[in-house]
Amino acid sequence: MANAKIIEAKKEVVSEIEKNIKDSETVILFQYQGLTVSELSELRKKLRETDATVKVYKNTLLKRALDNLNINFEGFLEGPNAILFGKNLLEPIKAISEFAKNHDKLTIRVGIISGNVADLNTINEYASIPSRDGLLTMLAAGMMEHVRNLSIALNLYAEGKEEN
Repeated sequence: MANAKIIEAKKEVVSEIEKNIKDSETVILFQYQGLTVSELSELRKKLRETDATVKVYKNTLLKRALDNLNINFEGFLEGPNAILFGKNLLEPIKAISEFAKNHDKLTIRVGIISGNVADLNTINEYASIPSRDGLLTMLAAGMMEHVRNLSIALNLYAEGKEEN
């Protein structure tokens, strides 16, 4: 029979996982086998900048926490997995996707975005969305286009009035 302290420690880990999933806007499960320690440290540093953390848990404890939350990651909990918990929606997804492009040993498997299970295609769609600054720049450029066209039209109208 398992020691009562070990069982209690496992229950604490399961509740920690549950809390992290509930408190996160973005949760990504990925495989990291083959990454060097320095590459993993680089990933953690990039993710810290986006207010995200990476944890490695035993798959059995992770499965228990997911089952308690009624989340199905069936088929994804084999092998060495790490899990990303992000407070923000887009920035952690963009950071890990960019890292995965440059490091072929990192494989994004599945995730939870805003409480919904997301497959790899959905995660890639979120990763392709421009950043907030990029979207604001696009909005400003669109608005400037209308102002520029109006000023050209008014200038042409004023020149036409001067000729008459």
